[in-house]
Amino acid sequence: MVFSSISFLLFFLPSFLAVYYFTPKKFKNYVVLLFSVLFYAWGAPKFVFILLGSTAATFYLVKWMDQTTKRKQKRWLLALAVGLNLGLLGFFKYANFFVENTNTFLQQMGMEQVYWTKIALPIGISFYTFQTLTYAIDVYRKVHDPLKKITDYLLYIIMFPQLIAGPIVRYNYIADQIVDRVATYEDRLMGFYRFTIGLSKKVLIANVMGEKADAIMAMNFYEMDASTAWIGILAYTFQIYFDFSGYSDMAIGIGRMIGFKFPENFDNPYTSLSITEFWRRWHITLGAWMKFYLYIPLGGNKVSTGRLYFNLWFVFLVSGLWHGASWNFVIWGAFHGAFLVLERLFLNKILSKLGKTISFIYAFFVTIMGWVIFRIEDYELAFQYYRNLFSFEFGELSWVDNKAFFSMLVVAALFSFFIMIPGGKWLQDKIFYSRYNKNGLIGMFVICIMLLFVVIASITTTGFNPFIYFRF
Repeated sequence: MVFSSISFLLFFLPSFLAVYYFTPKKFKNYVVLLFSVLFYAWGAPKFVFILLGSTAATFYLVKWMDQTTKRKQKRWLLALAVGLNLGLLGFFKYANFFVENTNTFLQQMGMEQVYWTKIALPIGISFYTFQTLTYAIDVYRKVHDPLKKITDYLLYIIMFPQLIAGPIVRYNYIADQIVDRVATYEDRLMGFYRFTIGLSKKVLIANVMGEKADAIMAMNFYEMDASTAWIGILAYTFQIYFDFSGYSDMAIGIGRMIGFKFPENFDNPYTSLSITEFWRRWHITLGAWMKFYLYIPLGGNKVSTGRLYFNLWFVFLVSGLWHGASWNFVIWGAFHGAFLVLERLFLNKILSKLGKTISFIYAFFVTIMGWVIFRIEDYELAFQYYRNLFSFEFGELSWVDNKAFFSMLVVAALFSFFIMIPGGKWLQDKIFYSRYNKNGLIGMFVICIMLLFVVIASITTTGFNPFIYFRF
């Protein structure tokens, strides 16, 4: 079940909110937990018991770790908790990848291949694993006390708004909200507003971009002209942004409707003036996780210059592998890591002298080139796509036949670069983050209802409605 489906919008979410709001405060967490289990079981019934079992095991391992006074025993229990969850992630997400590469090697050596039954990937396992790890590590580091009730821990791990595709909520950020929170009428309306904005970004923009991107990516790359190639990768560039940021907006919105304040996950990333800045604005919660639980433990900035550059590059190599069990994701991570190192070495100094316009063009261009690797798994086809982009063999584009797409492409670009317009940043903050009076809240609610009708009409007339990050 995806947030932009009719079953979720007209049945699941209204039922959940109705039950939640009419339930006494002391039972509200149980309502969220029950609906979260139902939500996950709807999409992955075979894995829900593994999810619950591993989550319960982690809770008791961490509880034991917190209670013991022996330092060595604490370390062993932390290792067990981390190993359990990384083991599940490795088995379900990377076992197929490992066996496929092993068989490729054995085939080249003329040896017999390993027989293997492919393992299905549980939805949201990467996000689930990162949250179980942050819980164990935060408790070990004494950043925050562990939760006392297993049901509260289960709620933190499998809460349906952000279970499938984030944002990644670090334990110390949300621990107190799990135990005690209040959702005011303003929170409910602002949450509904944020959810509707995210839903509109997903359905009205990302779906249109995605349909065109998929159509072009399904073409014969060896017969593709430069115009088609550029339209295809631009469509994907805006699809992945509005798809993923739209989901984050919806998750943040649902959370706020029930009193949770989830962290922001995107901050106009395509307006960045460097790749370093891009990663401060794109998938913010992943970057924060990598910083606090991988980069800093590796030494962070308190190491030699050479080691620092290696750590930086390695973190993004891991980030690429986290996105998917395929070499193109590893290369994509290494690609971004290389530019981060180059910027620290000398590029940032050059860009500061060239000015904001050139820096913006550079960052956006590099980001687009990275999306080619991210989107096309076969490296030979990816290189052919690069050749198409720079072949300078431009074909004719029919505005009439693609009027809806090109119109939405302009809208996507406008919203992506809105804060670069004079007064754009002020207006964005005013719309999303300011407090509203009674008339403002009523007006906002009316706008949301109108958008919701438009979105539902769009969903019912098209069968194209994927979520890109579901497979991660």
